[in-house]
Amino acid sequence: MPWRKIHTNAAKCNYKSKTSAPVSSSFDPLAPTDAELDAVDRELQALWGEPLPPPTDFAPDPVGLPAVQTPTQAAFDRNDPRAVLKAGWGYDDFRGIQREIIDSLLAGHDTLGLMPTGGGKSITFQVPALMMEGTCLVITPLIALMKDQVENLRRRHIQATAIHSGLTREEINRELDNVILGEYKFLYLSPERIHTELFRFKLAYMKVSFIAVDEAHCISQWGYDFRPSYLRVREIRALLPEVPILALTATATRTVVDDIQRQLDFRAPRVYRMSFERPNLTYLVRQSEDKMGDLMALLRRSEGSAIVYTRSRGGTRDTALALQAAGIPALYYHAGLPTADKSARQEAWQQDRTRVMVATNAFGMGIDKPDVRLVVHLDPPDSLEAYFQEAGRAGRDGAPAEAVLLTHPRDVRLLSQRIAQTFPPKEKIREIYDDVAYYLQVAEGEGEEQTYEFDLNEFCRRFHHFPLTVVSAFTILERAGYLLYADKHETRSRLMMIVRREDLYHVHNRVADGDKVLTALFRLYTGLFADYVFIEESSLASACGLSEEALYERLTALNRARLLHYIPRKSVATVRYLTRRTIGERLALGAEAYETRLEQYTRRIEGVVRYCTDRDTCHSRLLLEYFDDPAAHDCGRCDVCCPGAPPCADAAQLEADLFALLADGRPHTVNEWHVAQCDAEPAGRLLQRLVDEGRVVFDTGRISLPAPTPATDTSPAD
Repeated sequence: MPWRKIHTNAAKCNYKSKTSAPVSSSFDPLAPTDAELDAVDRELQALWGEPLPPPTDFAPDPVGLPAVQTPTQAAFDRNDPRAVLKAGWGYDDFRGIQREIIDSLLAGHDTLGLMPTGGGKSITFQVPALMMEGTCLVITPLIALMKDQVENLRRRHIQATAIHSGLTREEINRELDNVILGEYKFLYLSPERIHTELFRFKLAYMKVSFIAVDEAHCISQWGYDFRPSYLRVREIRALLPEVPILALTATATRTVVDDIQRQLDFRAPRVYRMSFERPNLTYLVRQSEDKMGDLMALLRRSEGSAIVYTRSRGGTRDTALALQAAGIPALYYHAGLPTADKSARQEAWQQDRTRVMVATNAFGMGIDKPDVRLVVHLDPPDSLEAYFQEAGRAGRDGAPAEAVLLTHPRDVRLLSQRIAQTFPPKEKIREIYDDVAYYLQVAEGEGEEQTYEFDLNEFCRRFHHFPLTVVSAFTILERAGYLLYADKHETRSRLMMIVRREDLYHVHNRVADGDKVLTALFRLYTGLFADYVFIEESSLASACGLSEEALYERLTALNRARLLHYIPRKSVATVRYLTRRTIGERLALGAEAYETRLEQYTRRIEGVVRYCTDRDTCHSRLLLEYFDDPAAHDCGRCDVCCPGAPPCADAAQLEADLFALLADGRPHTVNEWHVAQCDAEPAGRLLQRLVDEGRVVFDTGRISLPAPTPATDTSPAD
């Protein structure tokens, strides 16, 4: 039998003994894990006697995007970054520090780029990747971000793919083989994928040009959004010591900048910092006794897309419904929504079918919508890093925009309470750890590297804990190396026959299309009578000639007829033991996991409190100083710089001021134009009209007069 046939069939079987499953009744012993499937590869490699050869047949691209053609070598000079930029993106030149970062990377230096949201970070790794031999590995935290960037690259006829949990084992294997064969210039993957044995095995055969680490602040334990999985990025440096690394972030203090370089083992690093100043973005902090009324007023006087952030999932729904009732088109978004709902709502907002998205902080990262005119926070976030990133989603096109924080005196009290909620006493953490073990029925010394389904609400009811306290305890336990809590984990569908093979032929006609479905099952999968097998409904439906909905009905009917046991995929929360279960009093909750982080979090909360209450410091200056930006200065537009300024400006006066400013023939920033205006909306409408009329040119945040048209020679010909 050809190797590909063996590998494809074996990878679909669950080789794990049922007796090795944890004793928890809530545990899913058949949940797919990379460790189990990596064991299959090891067994096959042992049988083969040498490294597994790459497959020769490749399935259709699993990312689900249309095929593209690659630009030919003759299309442009691949040794000239500007030529690559022009051919791939249509821009004549780079912005800010983009070229410096690219040149540093092309010279083989480990490089760190600090650029504000909308600063063009992706260009800094996409352009050099097209100039270099091999594939660029892009580490990024979100599947939505991966898919979005891959789709954008393919629209530009650039080969790219993404490896994520939404793909089957076979699809991941084939895509990695395609990378080995040089089919892709970009491979996007999550940091969790790095430690899998399959990826490490394939990586040894890849030609990697460099590694791009997006959202690099996630690797720093001093950062506001530390993700332990990002620490695995460092492991690639050991596997590929000669390959340069590019780290990119839009939010990092000096301490975080130093820590990023240390965590990634930078050698002779080059650090490039672009000012975080957003001259087109006006920051406003407004004391509000009626946040909903003030929100509606802001939305009514503003035009264009808007994002409204609130802390609670219930708050997103309530706010969106209130806006809809007031005639303002709005949708809501949070992490608890089904994946299909989240995708549909995001698409509706991005395509301007709805104007306002009310969301938790789960929304925004990787969203490419440059024309957002307004971002409103109904609740202050936990850190200025988070606020700067979320507010920075407004005005990425360079046109005037506003970021408004609505505050109430009680917000300051609630901010202080968050410290105690986020860092419960160590005794409480130890109690929760023990209660989780009782809930999951994990004996002392058991559970290491095992994953269990976990119902947070049921657990809290049974053991009388508050959900927020439990989640906070899980975060600390994760950083201490004991437990990993995943709010949402997508399980795969699985199926097993529960009648004998010889009896099947007497009963398969009990269900309409039953013979068709069973025939397809036996053609696609092996081992169905021995154990549960992971299945993909899309492939099975195609083989049956049925829609996925119709296939689901047939499978559930076969399940009711007791011919097979079908367990559809579902989304569940999980707890994974990172070490053997111990008892709470033995937990080592050291300073790195608790005291140091408590101190950091307290400082971040104090920074937010100052932003909410400081009436003497320009909002932009305060934010820039927080990020150690040497360009920090008063913006001249916020409600500190312009106390009591009128909410609306006279359009005729604004136009006169603009042309007076442009009379010197030089480009000017938006800030230079309406420096005395706190309300950016009238200026934005006027600017758009003048651009449409061809009277001014607006490019990358600067306004200028159009180039004069050459005079026509009307003298008679000789």
